[in-house]
Amino acid sequence: MRKMPRGPMAAALLALLLVGCAYQPGIVERMPDDDPGRLLEQAQQQAPEQAALTRLEAADILARQGQRTQALEIAGDIDDGLLPGQARARWALLLSGLGEDLDDPWAVIQAGQDIDALDLSRDQADTLRQRLGLALLEVDEPGAAAEALLRAQADSDQEALNDPIWKALSRLDGRELSALRDGADDLTQGWLDLAELARSSAGDLERLFSRLDDWRERHPRHPAARRVPSDLLALRDLRGMEVDHIAVFLPESGPLSGVAGAIREGMRAHHLNAADGGSSARLSFIDASNSDLAALYREAENRGAQVVIGPLDKDQVTELENLDSVPLPTLALNYGHGERNQARGLFQYGLSAEDEARQSARRAWQDGHRRAVLMVPDNDWGRRVGEAFWSEWSERGGEVTNAVRYDPEGSVANAVRPALRVSGERARLGDIDMLFLLALPEYARQVPPTLDYYYASGLPIYATSHLFEGRLQPRLDHDLDDVQFIDIPWQIPDAAVGGEDALPFTTSYRQLREESDPALFRLMAMGVDAYELARRLPQFQAVPDSELYGATGTLRPGSDGRIQRQLPWARFENGVPRPILIPGLFGQGGRGGSSDNHDASSD
Repeated sequence: MRKMPRGPMAAALLALLLVGCAYQPGIVERMPDDDPGRLLEQAQQQAPEQAALTRLEAADILARQGQRTQALEIAGDIDDGLLPGQARARWALLLSGLGEDLDDPWAVIQAGQDIDALDLSRDQADTLRQRLGLALLEVDEPGAAAEALLRAQADSDQEALNDPIWKALSRLDGRELSALRDGADDLTQGWLDLAELARSSAGDLERLFSRLDDWRERHPRHPAARRVPSDLLALRDLRGMEVDHIAVFLPESGPLSGVAGAIREGMRAHHLNAADGGSSARLSFIDASNSDLAALYREAENRGAQVVIGPLDKDQVTELENLDSVPLPTLALNYGHGERNQARGLFQYGLSAEDEARQSARRAWQDGHRRAVLMVPDNDWGRRVGEAFWSEWSERGGEVTNAVRYDPEGSVANAVRPALRVSGERARLGDIDMLFLLALPEYARQVPPTLDYYYASGLPIYATSHLFEGRLQPRLDHDLDDVQFIDIPWQIPDAAVGGEDALPFTTSYRQLREESDPALFRLMAMGVDAYELARRLPQFQAVPDSELYGATGTLRPGSDGRIQRQLPWARFENGVPRPILIPGLFGQGGRGGSSDNHDASSD
């Protein structure tokens, strides 16, 4: 079996899941020579199968001698497919233990990639499966992590796995949770019922714990009934602190009034639907057009508000984030200019294109790409988004081989030719294996045909949500076929969760989708999530790892209170957004996967 790449998430990652073991130095049978340096020299002269065994022995000796970094490097470079059964199991134990000790989750994942085929005792298998699940959780693969950890708990009944299992399940969207139900055992069904119970309680803690008590009565032997996950249990301390009154700072006039109106409409509609469901907070809208922040907060306090939504203006958010603390817990509807938010009690949330760029960089890296070219508009927006992608990409070790800032009103060919270094009507892709595109729909639709013209039809394209108008237009969008892009769940329900019925806040979605201008729909969805986030601000302060599966993505606060969005991916097929289920799997031909077989020149 080939060695799994340390950096990217290989396609086999989500199929590996089900096995386990522990790192136990010294379990490899000893060769007469215990000098690792000499063993490594011998391996250079040996046949591949014997050399793999010799390197395994050297790595084991180095681990026992405390030279774990070198041991990890040697063990990670062994082709485990060359090892016989027992030795291969020993390699997996050694590498997974070293990976855990040295905080290298990819080493643990490499060790467990074919775990069912390893000759392990039950205890070893359980331990490796646990470590595999924790490693998958660390690299933000919650679905795979949940499967591994649930299998480990099914075999061991360990309550110590409750917290990581809960963390993994909390990060899954509706479709991923539904997928786990197929063929699920009683343990998994109990966990999924608990996750659905928590999600459907909509921030109402009294309802949540009433339902939790009922669930525990129905599942008295379940590990989570015997020991409630700590993040869930921590919410008990917030009972009686529910948010019942929210002040909303939005401008009713001025340049931001249109954006504010769409957010307000979404918030009001969802608030009324929540009230019909018996769970809502009072909203007090306060015009932020001309008042200073101090006056706005005084008015909110006079009205008895417990938390604030707003302001929307970026300069006002910057003013708040430079304070030591804010007068009331606050969910700002934009991000400040600073690198970090330092104000206690201040959270910041918005539909940031920079966030989408960073997520695109992470996804492209996981798919195995390393050399990117960028096409972004020649304006401040394009500069900021391009820099966000570049920073995230470089931090992971990727290389930006070219970047073009194009004229949005100009010819697409004029941007593609320099981006791909076209020579003689052929793109030269020797140092390019993916394209990051920031473009509005009319411009974006012209990019893939232009790449095709220059013999670059196999170049994967990763894009932000801005290329999709939010309504199905197959005849217009067929030129975007095979382009990967991210968007909010409410815009791509089939790709995100398998259909409208599985969306969060379905009643509000259907009402707003029917009544709204598609161009404003994302902002209305933002209003829905702003309301839900505001109701959970005490929860976010008490349990920083809390998440909301919302209309605009899976939302969780960062360490500085800035809300981070995790968005679903889709790709166009026949002009329609379709789901991408497993990173790195599609693209054996066609745009969006491996870029090894371009039509263009590789000079």
